[in-house]
Amino acid sequence: MTTTATITKQFMTSDQLLEHWQGHRNLTRRVIEAFPEKELFEFSIGGMRTFAKLACELIGIAGPALKGIIDRNMDDYNEEGFKPETKADLLKKWDEETEVINHYFAQISEERFQETFNLFGQYEFPVYQNILYFVDNEVHHRGQGYVYLRALGIEPPFFWERF
Repeated sequence: MTTTATITKQFMTSDQLLEHWQGHRNLTRRVIEAFPEKELFEFSIGGMRTFAKLACELIGIAGPALKGIIDRNMDDYNEEGFKPETKADLLKKWDEETEVINHYFAQISEERFQETFNLFGQYEFPVYQNILYFVDNEVHHRGQGYVYLRALGIEPPFFWERF
């Protein structure tokens, strides 16, 4: 009698996923740093939000969403959250949220990544897809920041230098 064992190889560990995400966050932080103070809060193209407002959206999603996943809380997304007055305020909050992300991400078990969760009461997907959305959303908004920087005559950081 012959038996065949099925071996499942994991593509990526949760630690690698967090490292990937934090690499993107590190690059986005460098984009924030590249903006002159005034333009960070005032410059936009074609009616899009300023990069400060885009960064605040990212701050308002990641940490609170992970906390919601851990607490199984489906409260609505709060768009009226953090409102920085300076680039230093924004960078300080960015760094604080990095620690919030690390704290809550570490509490997600491997099984929970596959569990469906209704994020903010409106995005019902497996937890891993919600996390990938956070990364995708950040890359999308960072791309807008790159356009803004180039329009201002500022060379943005290389997109592949995430650490």
